Amino acid sequence: MSSALFIVSEHGYWGEECIEPLTTLDDAGVDVTVATPSGGPAVLDERSIDPEEVDEETAAMVEEVHETDDRLNDPEPLAAVDPSEFDAVVFPGGHGTEWDVNQDRHARAALREAVDGDDGKAMVVCHAVGILAWTRDSEALRASEDASGDEPRASDGEFLVAGRSVTGFPNEWEEGIVDEYDRMPDGRKLPYWVEDEVKAAGAEWDAELDSETSVTVDGDLVTGRGPPSSARAARTLLAELGVEYEG
Repeated sequence: MSSALFIVSEHGYWGEECIEPLTTLDDAGVDVTVATPSGGPAVLDERSIDPEEVDEETAAMVEEVHETDDRLNDPEPLAAVDPSEFDAVVFPGGHGTEWDVNQDRHARAALREAVDGDDGKAMVVCHAVGILAWTRDSEALRASEDASGDEPRASDGEFLVAGRSVTGFPNEWEEGIVDEYDRMPDGRKLPYWVEDEVKAAGAEWDAELDSETSVTVDGDLVTGRGPPSSARAARTLLAELGVEYEG
């Protein structure tokens, strides 16, 4: 049986981007574990179940799973989980990831293990794609450690995403959410824009704005643009894992 680790935000995950892949992998027989940075309950972005933002059917499905799934309500602390034990690591999106998951060293290590290790796949969706702007590749980190004799520094080495084709939450969409001071509807100031930072890290960025969905595969890395792309991204991940799915 294939296994997957979901790393979910405690500052606000976008419902469809987590629940759609979670239930899809469940239906395909994948053994799913959920972790959050501190081990606290995953927090649902209320905008992702707002009828003005999403359709009622999606909102109802997301809210039910969020309230009843023990894995989301009593997740593992990320630091207590060994990502190498999983066939895939999944990073659901949501603006909240910018405050915790994308900045978490254990999350970055899990992504690096999945994409740059000997085995594993990673699926990263929407704002979680921002984690690629902070993740260095393991070969360069090992080289820096060998040269110095010390623990590798985050500033050493190439970015994991350099030269890779990716999609993610585009600036054009962000412009419709934040105000002129980069403030979110809830008043929080967005710390960075995903597209800008990931491109600066060397990614080949294409959010395919003329397409209804956008999913990109580059090696062991699967990226999805946003909520409508999350189901397709999950099916793509299953195909990459060699798991048959008829849903």
